[in-house]
Amino acid sequence: MCKKYLNIYHFIDEFKESDLINLNPKISLIFRNYHKKTNIELIKQIKSFCKKTRRKFYLSNEIKTAYKLNLDGVYIPSFNKTFKHINFIKRINFKIIGSAHNVHEIRIKEKQNCDLIFLSPIFKIKKNKKPLGIIRFRNLKNFTKKKVIALGGVNKKNLKLLKNSGAVGFASISHIKKRPGDKSLGRFINLNYF
Repeated sequence: MCKKYLNIYHFIDEFKESDLINLNPKISLIFRNYHKKTNIELIKQIKSFCKKTRRKFYLSNEIKTAYKLNLDGVYIPSFNKTFKHINFIKRINFKIIGSAHNVHEIRIKEKQNCDLIFLSPIFKIKKNKKPLGIIRFRNLKNFTKKKVIALGGVNKKNLKLLKNSGAVGFASISHIKKRPGDKSLGRFINLNYF
């Protein structure tokens, strides 16, 4: 029986190599910092680190920069509704991933040619006290043929619930940040969930 692997993404808003060096290399990084102007040298440093540690690297909301710097792809947040990038993206190995919270935003992400759609929040988070939950998440997932990633409130306690979500992986901001060397995440990457 062929094992399938979870896709795991970790959002970062700063780069500290010491915080990331112990992460399993199968955990992809998404750099997003909407409060500061994009620092090209910093992006190049992260790219170099990701190449050295053999992990994927995505830049949030900076499509041209991600493409120009030959990154693995770009993350388009739910608030970005533009379609300008569709005309210039031609590289096969460049992935577009994006987030959505409802059917309307799913349709936008499909039109933006996203390869993966992050649906959120699946579990309770500080900013949103009304999570989708597994059943509503599955129902929302069924509105697209794209592969779906669970985002929002994923932690060690509820990670096993993802088995019933239909997601092909999950994304985390705080859980992985709190436990960069957590060996259990490495085990979850290899679990034959789906």
